[in-house]
Amino acid sequence: MPRVPAEPETPQPAAGAFSCTPPSLKELFLGFSSVGLSGFGGVLPFARRMLVEERKWLSPEDFNSLLGLCQFLPGPNVINLSVAVGARYRGVAGSVVAVLGLLGGPLLIVLALGALYSRFGDLPQVQGMLRGVAAAGCGLLVATAWRMGLAVSAKRVFLPFALLVFVLVALLRWPMPVVMVGLVLLAATVAHLYRKHHGAAG
Repeated sequence: MPRVPAEPETPQPAAGAFSCTPPSLKELFLGFSSVGLSGFGGVLPFARRMLVEERKWLSPEDFNSLLGLCQFLPGPNVINLSVAVGARYRGVAGSVVAVLGLLGGPLLIVLALGALYSRFGDLPQVQGMLRGVAAAGCGLLVATAWRMGLAVSAKRVFLPFALLVFVLVALLRWPMPVVMVGLVLLAATVAHLYRKHHGAAG
């Protein structure tokens, strides 16, 4: 008997694969609402966890690239990030919904906390709690920077730029605009030469 050719197997998505289905406006709102309500003094670690690890709307390298662009633009980084992600998937409406989700809940909480702080802010217990929260926030930022560094391809080529920024800004106190413009031009040149060299090698 002639052998019937087997039907080709449908490829299964790999574990941890990133979603190719654009999120709806509702999903954008709820996702960024969870980010806004999770952080105190900074929500970048929660934004990365939601976008990369939980919802899988961005790959680690996509997140690094998009955040780098948002840091170069004026305005708060995470708000810029919400605008960029919303626009990427749902255009202007997505940007508006993402920003509303990010800021709506925290705005109400800040108004309530502002009223409480004006009355109880001078208490030593409150001051101690705020110092503890600030320390925890610093730890979250360090952990996020570490994870972002792990996602950088060609670490030996590009991670020295992060160290150079730290030395120039934190230690030598160079003006941030000068460092940003200078290192962005230098890093872009290095990235172009690196891709050109490896593209030719491949």
